[in-house]
Amino acid sequence: MTPSLDDIALFVEVAKNKNFTRAAYALSMPASTVSRRITELERHIGVRLLNRSTRRVELTQAGAVYFERCQNIVSEARIAHEELTEATQCPKGLLRISMPSSFALTFMPMAIQEFREKYPEIECEYDLSIKPIDLLVEPVDVVIRLGRQPDSSVVSRLLTHTSLGLYASREYLRRRGTPATPDELAAHECLRASTSREDSLWHLQAGKREEKVFVTGQIAINNVAMLTRMAVLGAGVVPLSVHTLARTMDSESLIRILPEWQFPPIPLMALFPSRLMPTKTRVFIDFLIEKLAHPENMRASPKRRQTAR
Repeated sequence: MTPSLDDIALFVEVAKNKNFTRAAYALSMPASTVSRRITELERHIGVRLLNRSTRRVELTQAGAVYFERCQNIVSEARIAHEELTEATQCPKGLLRISMPSSFALTFMPMAIQEFREKYPEIECEYDLSIKPIDLLVEPVDVVIRLGRQPDSSVVSRLLTHTSLGLYASREYLRRRGTPATPDELAAHECLRASTSREDSLWHLQAGKREEKVFVTGQIAINNVAMLTRMAVLGAGVVPLSVHTLARTMDSESLIRILPEWQFPPIPLMALFPSRLMPTKTRVFIDFLIEKLAHPENMRASPKRRQTAR
């Protein structure tokens, strides 16, 4: 008798979590039931798949091979089911998304609201951080990050490119003067994400011209919202997105300096554990790409836009 796909799916979940309790929580069933069914699966196929201890579960050599094959089978079966029901049902389920807080605060408030209204049966859980996430282990459906990602084991999709320009408050420019060339930035208070060399060596472009300038400043904060606020208070020059959607109430009072110069475009990437993308994930990514391509549609809620007409 062939093992059931349900039991194979249980094994895949345990293998991903390397823990019966966490797998049981993800599956919404008792840990004892999960353990019993995995034992039955091992007895049925005649091979030990897991080495169990009081603290951790490890794959055997045979279990690692079985997991490598089975995780794709389980994903394909789940997505086939979703595609079959998509024609008669709205996308549904829990969608877990990780994104930087700075991106979420500047780009996402209205998008989150609009997505909720468009897909009322998708429950979204947002993690606003840049902590490292192992998509092959942790229960996250999509991770959004700035910059090219070095991990080749995950699937990525380009959402958009964001470019950074330089901004400062009127009060700061009155007090310190307005730089006329990139090299004059070395004499200014520059607000950075950190004091590292990577964040202090600013690479600027204007057409085919390129300039690199080493900047300094008394303040370094790894949060764009706080850097923006400090710039509004006159603390210095800050790199901010030139994307119209990134103009918050705070940043609208800032003046762009050296307007012909900007940092090299930074890719905004969506990362996934597999090319087999569930419907709930696909509609979220398609929605986000469309919104980022047309930022004017995210400046106000649908009700406000109708009222404006």
